Amino acid sequence: MSDTLPKSMRERRNGLSRAASLWLLGAILIAFSAAASAPTPLYALYRETWGFSPALLSVVFSIYAGGLLLTLLVCGSLSDHIGRRPVIAAALALEVLAMAVFLRAESVEALIVARLLQGCATGLATSVLGAALLDFDRERGPLLNSVTPMLGLALGALGSSALMQFSGEPLHRVFLVLLGIFALFALVLARLPESISRQPGAWASLRPRVRIPPQARRAFWRIAPLNASLWALGGFYLSLGPTLARQVTGLQAPLVGGTLVFLLTSCGALGIFAMRNSEAQVILRRGSLALVTGLLLTLIGVDCGLAWLFFLGTAVAGLGFGGGFLGALRSVVPLAHAHERGGLMAGFYVLSYLAFSLPAVAAGIATQHVGLVVTTNAYACVLLLAAVMVLLSGSRSNRSPAASVG
Repeated sequence: MSDTLPKSMRERRNGLSRAASLWLLGAILIAFSAAASAPTPLYALYRETWGFSPALLSVVFSIYAGGLLLTLLVCGSLSDHIGRRPVIAAALALEVLAMAVFLRAESVEALIVARLLQGCATGLATSVLGAALLDFDRERGPLLNSVTPMLGLALGALGSSALMQFSGEPLHRVFLVLLGIFALFALVLARLPESISRQPGAWASLRPRVRIPPQARRAFWRIAPLNASLWALGGFYLSLGPTLARQVTGLQAPLVGGTLVFLLTSCGALGIFAMRNSEAQVILRRGSLALVTGLLLTLIGVDCGLAWLFFLGTAVAGLGFGGGFLGALRSVVPLAHAHERGGLMAGFYVLSYLAFSLPAVAAGIATQHVGLVVTTNAYACVLLLAAVMVLLSGSRSNRSPAASVG
């Protein structure tokens, strides 16, 4: 549980129970993640329809991350001061507006505006929903914070590609569905109890900065290399993964790219469930090992043109993605007090989305000069190096107590 839930929450008679509140918060976070991955299978169709360059596609991808990061830096701690519900309501309103722009988009400029709005909405939602989940349950909060984005990314990519393949309106149907979902959540939100009391300093909290509590900084920077490599992997798959899948398999069906992203993220959710009862250090070690193994198998599959090995490697890397993400969260979030959680979650996701966006944009530019396969090899080698560094540092820290005793 959170340190001290406010009196207003305890006395709220017509509101949701704690269990129902957890379900609602988790469902909203899943929806935001699903909306984030929904455009991924559509990028190829957007390019065919509007005829813009791969470089402009990189702008579309990066503008989302840019809006998200800016919002996290400015508003990441706002909910620690004015409460969780007002910030969640603002995020839902922005996301509804973004879905409406997607529905009406008829040019790449409109697509850029929609992704920018969506990035700002997701930036607002990410830190406040993560903090609210911890408010209601400190034990299950880290688990829900790690598994719900994976499930959302999986459902968004697969659902969007399925609608794209079988729907008569591939560029609109998915956003109409998502708009209805977010509008429904906005209505239900009125029954969510407020989980913290208001604190002074709301205007001062808007000054852009990363707020990591002092007691959590050492753990935060220790898991930073692995966390960055995990999110860089996710960024690559959500930007260039569908194109790579079509090249390796030789199939042009939209479901191929959506299935690849679904495989990575659903295996991530599976890895979280499989390791949820282990200690943070054990999860980090196993996640790193699975990531290294999966990347090696994926590279062999890409270079040898073996589609089955490519997908197998993606599944194993997905297990590492989920396990490593859970281990990283469990290493840092219990160290923050109730009114520090919004800032900590914002800082955590600033690092995560920097790693998610910048390497993927660089990879998109590199493919125009050296090709997709060479770029994939170089990209994976950097991620392998980061994961191996974490494994080696974990081995040294495990041996250090014995050495000091001896």
